[in-house]
Order: sequence, then C-alpha cells, then structure tokens
Amino acid sequence: MSFPPSVRPIDDVQRVLVVTAHPDDVDFSAAGTIATWTKAGIEVAYAIATSGGAGGFDDTPREEMTALRESEQRAAAAVVGVTDVTFLGYPDGALYVTDDLRRDITRQIRRVRPDRIVTTSPVRDWARVPAAHGDHVRIGEATFDAVYPDARNPFAHETLLRDEGLEAWTVREMWFSGTPTADHGVDITDVFEQKLTALREHRSQLPGDFEAMRERLLQWNGANAKAAGLPDGRLAELFSVISTA
Repeated sequence: MSFPPSVRPIDDVQRVLVVTAHPDDVDFSAAGTIATWTKAGIEVAYAIATSGGAGGFDDTPREEMTALRESEQRAAAAVVGVTDVTFLGYPDGALYVTDDLRRDITRQIRRVRPDRIVTTSPVRDWARVPAAHGDHVRIGEATFDAVYPDARNPFAHETLLRDEGLEAWTVREMWFSGTPTADHGVDITDVFEQKLTALREHRSQLPGDFEAMRERLLQWNGANAKAAGLPDGRLAELFSVISTA
C-alpha cells in the first residue's frame, strides 16, 4: 500500500496542528518545516498522544520520565517558535485507535481550528524500522479518523459541542511524515541548525555522540532533498500531502 502523489499544498494557511505519538517525533521528522512556517507567521500547535514514559536510556527513575520528556518537548517546541503544546496522556508503547483517542484528537482540532494537520504515516515503511513504530502508525490512523469524519461532524463525540462548546471544523489538508512514497520536500537548509538545537533538548533520548547524529541527519536530509529534486547541497524534510477539504 502506498500514498498517491502529493497534491499541491494550499497557500493560505494560517494555523497548523501537529499530532504525534511521542515527544521528539515532530523534531526528527518536521522541526525544520515547522521553523519555516512559524518564521512566515503561521501559528503552529502540537498535540502529543503520550508523554514518552517508555523512553530513555539510563537509570532515570521511571516515575520522573514523563515530566522530564514533557519539559524537553516544550523546550524543543520553543526553539522552532511553538508555545501551544498539549499532551493527551496515553500510555507510551500501548497506543491504539480507540473512540477516546479519536475524541481527544478531535477536541484539539476543534480548539485549534487548523487549516493543515501534520502527523505520522498510517502506512508502515518496512525499509525504515523507527518510522514503522506501531504508535506512529496508529496515531496517523486515529488522526485521519479525527479529521474525517469526526471533527467536521457536529454529531460525532457530542459532548465536545454540548459540554465544551467546540463546534465542528473541517481540516483542508494533511501532511504525513514517514510514508513509503513521500514526495513533497520542504527545503530546511537555512533552518537545519535550528532543527538540531530543538533535537538537543531531548537529552533523555540521545545517548552517545550528538555530532554523529548530526552527520546522520545531514545524510538523511540531503537524500531527502535529492529525492525532492532540490539542488546539490540542500537539505529537506519529506511528506505525503493529501487534500481533505
């Protein structure tokens, strides 16, 4: 299964909602893109399903990990111009597409009222094991369900309108990272160091030599740029873009 060729992105975006499974997902896949949008005056908000309690690599007490990772993500978000960060409170490593998860994503869509949503691929890329994490796949599926039909249907999750006053909202476009056929590149060359600074905030997740990771990201984002047809020496993040209007 693969995505169709990306549509031409809409050019009048005012607000974007990013929905991911874990803290740091957005920074590895899209922090450069987010930085270009906030620099252009676009408002960006994050909704993160888990607080990353199953992450880490050292003897940090488990009961401290979620608060640590939330703090790291808020700091990383600030680096790329994002201050609206919401954690949905689901268990790391045990994220499933449930009515509750769809409702909670729908709540954030109706609150933020975004033109565009960015999330991870609901289709596994077997060539990239980290991108094929089950939580990533399922948050992509749940987010699509929240975009269509839930958020635009006033009769879905009726308590959102009745008890919280959150009216129906139609998202016009979705961007998916980590798809096997991602073909829309965003040039992040000029904000690459900003992306790295955001990633450095996730200290609990980055053992070893950060410079080695920097080199891997240069290679990865360089390959993305080549796949997107950008000139030699440029760096890019790749997405599949679909219309949901």
